[in-house]
Order: sequence, then structure tokens, then C-alpha cells
Amino acid sequence: MLSRRTLLRNTASFGAVAAAGAFIGLDACAKVPPSGPASAEKFEVTHTDAEWQKILGTQAYYVMRHEDTEPPGSSPLLNEHRKGTWLCAGCDLALFDSSTKFESGTGWPSFWKPLDNAVAIKRDTSAGMIRDECHCRRCGGHLGHVFNDGPKPTGLRYCMNGLSLKFKAA
Repeated sequence: MLSRRTLLRNTASFGAVAAAGAFIGLDACAKVPPSGPASAEKFEVTHTDAEWQKILGTQAYYVMRHEDTEPPGSSPLLNEHRKGTWLCAGCDLALFDSSTKFESGTGWPSFWKPLDNAVAIKRDTSAGMIRDECHCRRCGGHLGHVFNDGPKPTGLRYCMNGLSLKFKAA
């Protein structure tokens, strides 16, 4: 049986090429209206679309505000193993403790549990799939997705975009 993890490993090259292509010419797409959680709900931290672009930079803006995905294996945070706290790149809310990070083999930073009251989950039916999208509960920034193929004790895998995160060493 083909698991999501195996599928991701086997298609990483294709995904990297496709995702890299999504980052080519992003400035030409800058007038696309916001989609995703940022336009559907009210959050404690809000900014105009132009302010989000300035705060986040082009690539993180498209990941966090338009629910894009960075290429697998592209984030330097994938290999971050120090003790510390993982924060939202949009509003600095503490999201994950470093003790919950694990090597999933998918090419994205993965965690088995968020901090209390840090993330919100919504159903994502884009790209012909049914998934659970994870976003920052304070600013609505798209973080990634959560799957039920993670390690104990939760059995969950919070598969996060490195562009959506900051790391603060302890």
C-alpha cells in the first residue's frame, strides 16, 4: 500500500520542480486577491495585503497568505535541531516546542504536537485532495497540513512550511 509519506518521497523531484516553478515570476502574480484563512476569518493580528508582502517577503507571502507550498527540502529549518521554540513567521506566536520536532522524511519540518492555543485547523479540499490545513490562530497565516501518520504519542504529523516558521533557540 502506498502511504502519503512514500508518495511524497517518490514524487519529491516532481514536487520540487513544480513548486519551484510556482515561485518563478511571483511578482507578476502580486495582484491576485488573498485567499485562504486570511480572507475568511477575523484574527488578532491583521495587515493589509501590501503590508503582509512587505513583512513576509515574496515567497513567504505566497505560502502564508495564499496557501502555497515551498519546495520539499528547500528550508534550512529542516535541519534545525537545537532546543528552542518555533514561531509564526507572520506574528511571532509560539507554535511548537523543539522537543516535538521529528524527522518525517518528507522534506518539510514536522512536529507531532503544537503548543496549546497556537494553531487552528480547517478542512482543505484543494488540489483534488481532502486534508486538514493548519494555520496560525493569531494571524491566520498558512503553516502547512496535519496528517495522521506521525509518531507516538499523538500519531499526528504537522507538516510545516519552513517559510511559515521562525526558530528561537533556548
